[in-house]
This record gives sequence, C-alpha cells and structure tokens, in this order.
Amino acid sequence: MREGRVSLTMTVLTLICVGIVMIYSASCVNAMQTYGDSLYYLKRHVLFLVLGLVASFFVLRIDYRHIQPHARLLLLISVVLLALVLIPHIGRESYGARRWFKIGVFHFQPSELAKLAMIIYTADFLDRKQQIIKGFKNGFLPPLLVMGLVCVLTVKQPDLGTTVEIAAVTLTMLFLAGARIWHLALIFCSAVPLVAYLIIKEPYRVARIIAFLDPWQDSQGIGFQLTQSQIALGSGGIFGVGLGHSQQKLFYLPAAHTDFILSIIGEELGLVGTLSVILLFVLFIWQGTRIVRQTNHAFGYFLGMGIVMMLGLQAVVNVGVSIGAFPTKGLPLPFISYGGSALIFHLIAIALILNISKTQDY
Repeated sequence: MREGRVSLTMTVLTLICVGIVMIYSASCVNAMQTYGDSLYYLKRHVLFLVLGLVASFFVLRIDYRHIQPHARLLLLISVVLLALVLIPHIGRESYGARRWFKIGVFHFQPSELAKLAMIIYTADFLDRKQQIIKGFKNGFLPPLLVMGLVCVLTVKQPDLGTTVEIAAVTLTMLFLAGARIWHLALIFCSAVPLVAYLIIKEPYRVARIIAFLDPWQDSQGIGFQLTQSQIALGSGGIFGVGLGHSQQKLFYLPAAHTDFILSIIGEELGLVGTLSVILLFVLFIWQGTRIVRQTNHAFGYFLGMGIVMMLGLQAVVNVGVSIGAFPTKGLPLPFISYGGSALIFHLIAIALILNISKTQDY
C-alpha cells in the first residue's frame, strides 16, 4: 500500500505544481491591473496551499476511524454554517450569490466543508446500516433526507453546481452500498423536473443553457465566456503559444485563473498540456480507487470512494465546461484552479485517502 500512497501523492503534487505555475500565468495581468501586484493571486494561493498542507498533516497524524464518531457533529456544523451564510451582513454577497464568510483577508466557503461532511456522514451511516440499506424507510430514506437538507441550503445561495455534485456523490455511495436500483431511479426521475424548474426559475441559468446549446449565436453576449474558452483552446494548437503568452487572459476570458484555467493551459501549452492534465486526473482516479478498494473497513471504503468520486466528478465537469460539453457550472478544477476553501478541503480529502491506506498497513 505504501507504493500506492507514494504514487497518489506524487500525482497530486504534480497537479498542485501545475496549478501554481498556471495561476500566476493566468492571473498576473489581471492582478496588476486590479491590485497593482502581479503576484497578488499567486501569493494568496500559496498561503492557502500552506494552510491546506498543515491541515492535511494533522489529519494524517490521527487514525481516520477516530473521525467516525464525530460524523454527525461535523455535518451539523456544516449545516449551521450553510444557514448562517444566507443571513445578510453575516454571509458575503458577490454577483448575486451569498456563499462566503469574510474573515479578515480570508473568504471561507462553507459548502466546501459541507461536501466533505456529507461524505463522512454517509460513510458512517452506511457502515452502521449497510445491512438494511435495501429498506426504504430505515435504510435509504435517512441519508436522503439529510442530503435534501444540505442541497436546499446550497441551492438557496444559489449554487446549483455544488448541489448537483453533493446529490450525485451521495446517491452513488448509496448505490455502492447496495441500495435498490428502483429507489435510486425514483429519486432520479423526481429530481429531473425539480432541476428543470430550478433552471427555468432563474434567467441566468436559462441563459447558460442557451449559451451551451449554441454559444456562437450570441458570442458577444450570453455565449461570450464559452466562445472565448473555445478560442483559447483552439488557438493553442498541438504545443501551445508558449507559457505566459496567452492572449485570452488579457481580459477576454472571464475567470481565467479559476473556473476556466484549463482553457489557458490549452492555449499556452496546447493539446499536449491539456491532455497531460487530463491524464493526471485519470491517474488520480485510478490510484485513489485502487487504494480504497484494498481497505477492509466499511467506513474507510465508503469514505474513500466518496472522496474520489467528489474530486473526479468535479474534474470531469470542469473539463467538460471548458470544452463546451457541459453548461457553465462554476466548479473549479481541483488542485489547479485558484480558490482558498476548495484547495484546503481538497488537500484534507487527499490526506483522508492516504490515512485510509496508512491505517490498513497496521
């Protein structure tokens, strides 16, 4: 198992290093224009990285099984924070969304904690109740209701992308635990009209769907972000225009250092760079799944699989959005995109997987 841990760690560190380089490249012009410091975003990212590594070190020092008794408390804390962030003058509002707490120079996004807390809670529940998971009332319904509460709070922010991610990961964990297919199918069929309603209810979501279907029809309006992303990827060719030489980061492509950083990678490093990043994520999913499948502890198995699915799904969605395969979701590329809360909790999640592997050796 040690070889698997080393391999997974090296893959994640490589993704982190790519992120450091590309965040500076994608954000330096914006940072100079906005803050008068081309290193502004890079310095903050490195600070978040250090905080995440320190937190990961402490997670690695304890047996992950000691977290299980506190699963419900962690979930309760995350639910309370999700509720508090919706209150004016407590949660910070930006571009019509209220998703962050502002603590000095830091911005904390409680939905990142909620995603991990929901996985820990579900893993604990499945460890204790796996033998009755096929029953609807006592086995399937309780985690479903908890998931529903978390999803309602994230939708209110509003953050539909995170909501769908939480639901998808939780339901997949239930499937792995042996939940009945028709129970899952019932929830899926019920969710489709609900998601459609949530999209139709908000004009900006409808605009995103229209832009996804044909971004070039209004390339200077609702399709601007997707068309600029595709221009960036297309102009990179096979080997790219060269590191630091992107034209799209010169205020053409919004969110160049966050949600659309893969497009800048494609422009500067070409198809070779883009495929290398995608292959690193494929390798990460394979390595993480292999480590988790070797554990003989149910809580560790479901916890690890939930984490791998969460990070893997987020990577797939981000790549899909960048190339125009999915509507814009606002999910960052794990370990590479700029973002404080996401990076910290993603590193903690990796520490939990390594902890599962390490504990298995004893």
